[in-house]
Amino acid sequence: MNTYLFDLDGTLLDSIELILESFHHTTRIHLGRELSSEYWLAGVGTPLRTALGKVARSEDEREAMLETYRSYNLEHHDTMARPYPGTVEVVKRLHRAGASLALVTSKLSEGANRGVRLLGLDEELEIRICADDVVHGKPHPEPVLKALEALDAGPESAVLIGDSDHDIQSGRAAGVATAAVTWGPFARETLEAAGPTHWINTPAQVLDL
Repeated sequence: MNTYLFDLDGTLLDSIELILESFHHTTRIHLGRELSSEYWLAGVGTPLRTALGKVARSEDEREAMLETYRSYNLEHHDTMARPYPGTVEVVKRLHRAGASLALVTSKLSEGANRGVRLLGLDEELEIRICADDVVHGKPHPEPVLKALEALDAGPESAVLIGDSDHDIQSGRAAGVATAAVTWGPFARETLEAAGPTHWINTPAQVLDL
């Protein structure tokens, strides 16, 4: 492999608590109640507008909820999110070795850029495909295909590394190899059902793909 496409939340960045608290805050404000963490976890990896659209009672409410979520998430981002141990060094090593790298995330670009800066990977992950860069987010193949186009790379040389079944489904639909990381919030059974090409138990194993 010489092309590595990385998901962000749950893969490089431990932001799951932040995501859940952002959802809970948003639904308390707009719906007057909370949905379970399990409910929101099932949608992690899909675009935020899609997730909120499933509970909003109108398009206007969805947009208002989106703004509330983003405001809370960005306000608390740098204190609640942190790199998973070992992930930053792996990306830096791949970059030093001349690999083609891109971020493929369901996060909107403002939040994704904030996450990349927190990781200290602005230079390594210059190519970023975010939710507002595509019409169809994961699990659709469009984000992966757009990343390959930006890198001028073919699917046969690429692997998508992610923590969710949505990542794996997106990568498979785009014709790239997929690697499921086991340190994210998703159960192994959920990932197995998506059929990843590889399993990654520690960040260093990415170097062996």
